[in-house]
Amino acid sequence: MKKSFFILALAGVFALTSCKDNAADKVNEENVASAAERDAESSKFPVMTFAESEFDFGTIDQGTNVEHVFKFTNTGEADLVIVDAKSSCGCTVPEFTKDPVAPGAEGEMLVKFNGSGKNQVTKTVTITANTQSGKEQIKIKAFVNPKEGASAGSPIQINQ
Repeated sequence: MKKSFFILALAGVFALTSCKDNAADKVNEENVASAAERDAESSKFPVMTFAESEFDFGTIDQGTNVEHVFKFTNTGEADLVIVDAKSSCGCTVPEFTKDPVAPGAEGEMLVKFNGSGKNQVTKTVTITANTQSGKEQIKIKAFVNPKEGASAGSPIQINQ
């Protein structure tokens, strides 16, 4: 039994190794050059460089709509494509260009804030783009004065 198993295993190993072609003989030099060029291009990324990454609106009244334009430059080596921009809440709306931004070119992102909240408010906009990290962030902040009659922390009243 051991002898027949050994012979069968030896025949299987012989069959599998004798049919292999030399893989190096099948390499096409044109494909190697094309792959090397593609790999060199894939290491180039756009870089989103903002003139400012945070903006302070100062003191505003609650419910006052404000907006700010964040300017950026693509300081990388490839076209910058912004896929999405989302804020940390619905009170902040980012608007951005859908067109690619070429290396060296400038772009803008408009951020609108509706003045909701009370006291010191900070909102973050997360930008999804084809940069090396894939995500970039900008921030807005403001001190929001509550409307007349509204207090910053009024106690809860219970009717009895």
